[in-house]
Amino acid sequence: MADHGTHVPHRDARADRRAAGVEGVRSDGSYFDPEFQAYVVPVVLGHHRISSRGDDMLVTTLGSCVAACMHDPVARVGGMNHFLLPGAPADGGLGVATRYGAVAMAKLMNDLLGRGARKDRLEVKVFGAARVIDTSLDVGAANAAFVLDYVQREGLTLTSQDLGGGAGRRVHFFPTTGKAMRRLVRPEAERAMVAEELDSLHALRREPMDRAAALFRRR
Repeated sequence: MADHGTHVPHRDARADRRAAGVEGVRSDGSYFDPEFQAYVVPVVLGHHRISSRGDDMLVTTLGSCVAACMHDPVARVGGMNHFLLPGAPADGGLGVATRYGAVAMAKLMNDLLGRGARKDRLEVKVFGAARVIDTSLDVGAANAAFVLDYVQREGLTLTSQDLGGGAGRRVHFFPTTGKAMRRLVRPEAERAMVAEELDSLHALRREPMDRAAALFRRR
């Protein structure tokens, strides 16, 4: 599934609440969360979202996957991605490319630069990479090593990391301030998340992919 990185422009929050109606759901699928007093903007596997709205909260759930949250404190714009595997597909296949870290990171950064961010101001927080899938290679560890190396090679500023361990995470990111929070997911939610990751890994095995991805086989 190709990525369609989405930018959410600044608009009046009160007008959006009126337009959202009783359910608090906006036309883009985001919905109002009274606990955080913000709109939840889901970031699903293989996609990224960026926003300059002060009432947006980008949210994703991670197992062995990684999410990078990038924020420019001057431009007050930020974004989050969600990728499954390190590196990039050998053939550059567009159907699955955004599930690979190299593609996901570049797309997120380039879209932010296009919205007024500057690379030397970008602050990065990274999450995920747990060992929740029983594979011949620790997918989470490979993802963690990749994203930390990517941030260093690109000269970006890493301000926070929460990687590894054995439990899934739910990440909440406020794109205009750079604030991020994470919660460990409940066991029932983790089972559904692991099933989704396994389905994605199996689907990738049916597509052309690089040798590293081919190592991620369930025992």
